[in-house]
Amino acid sequence: MAQPQGALLVGSINLPDAESTFRAAADILGDRLKRIPDGEVGDRFHWIIFQADILGSVDGLERVGDEPVYIRHLDSRPLRVADGVDPATLELPPLGYAAAALDSWELFRSLRDAGEIPATTRFQVSLPTPAAVVGAFFGPADQAAIEPVYAAALYRELDTILAGIPHDSLAIQWDTAVEFGFIEFAGYGTAFEAWFGDVWKGVIERAAEQAGRVPLGVELGFHFCYGDAGEQHFFEPTDTANLVTFARLLFAITPRHIDWIHLPVPIGRDDDAYFVPLEELAVPAGTEVYLGLVHREDGPEGARRRAEAASRHFARFGVATECGCGRAPEDATIPLLETHRDVAAAW
Repeated sequence: MAQPQGALLVGSINLPDAESTFRAAADILGDRLKRIPDGEVGDRFHWIIFQADILGSVDGLERVGDEPVYIRHLDSRPLRVADGVDPATLELPPLGYAAAALDSWELFRSLRDAGEIPATTRFQVSLPTPAAVVGAFFGPADQAAIEPVYAAALYRELDTILAGIPHDSLAIQWDTAVEFGFIEFAGYGTAFEAWFGDVWKGVIERAAEQAGRVPLGVELGFHFCYGDAGEQHFFEPTDTANLVTFARLLFAITPRHIDWIHLPVPIGRDDDAYFVPLEELAVPAGTEVYLGLVHREDGPEGARRRAEAASRHFARFGVATECGCGRAPEDATIPLLETHRDVAAAW
């Protein structure tokens, strides 16, 4: 088995703050990382849940349900467009992503300038896709109309990040999860039913637009995901076929180079059948592939077992967890980082 090269920290990390994340990542994984995120600390601890409270403050949007549904201090209730309101007239406030990124960037830069983070390491900012927030918090009656409104607000966040962080120090990752719900559950009438007609065409065109919003000079990645609520997928992928198809279709129409993609690997999948579709994945020169084969439950031994199975079907890849590890127990965080180090070779 060829040893996996390099590691990717997908996004959320269960450490107290951004400084703890930067220091731990650099100390444990310094020569194996090209990018370090801030751990999605604060209100971002549960991915997009904090967006519900921000959107719930907008005049013209209403919460669904009489009582808050709390995840810690965040109210996760869905939203609706109020009766008589034209969604196109809604004025959304800053969504919080840019403010958090710019704050964390200043800390990252100071640590890098002091030599505590390697000089070539980039600051990684993970963003949800517009469809993720729209699909999670709005019902079918509002989704098509609210999507362009939310997308415009999210792209304003991205533009603020791009204006405030040097492009040669920045990496943007699009977290692509709800889209795999649309793909896997198409036609079943579930909560993952897409509001656009041709599901594959719709998700790929949206991903290509997101790619095009990130200028050359900024690194660009896509995290393909099947969810992580309670450390469980919303759907267990049968194999990597749909992940590979998504990547192949996106590579074919993306308006710019994609620097990395990340594919999840369920903990029980150390069998050839899961990885066989990777044989059809032709990646452009310079695009890195990371497999999410690191799991806290079985450490380096399990990761190596899954890596061995993957290497029979795909020659060159790095390692990651299958999703962010922000919802894992706090005492599992450092061992998870150490597993990345123990399984992957340095760049």
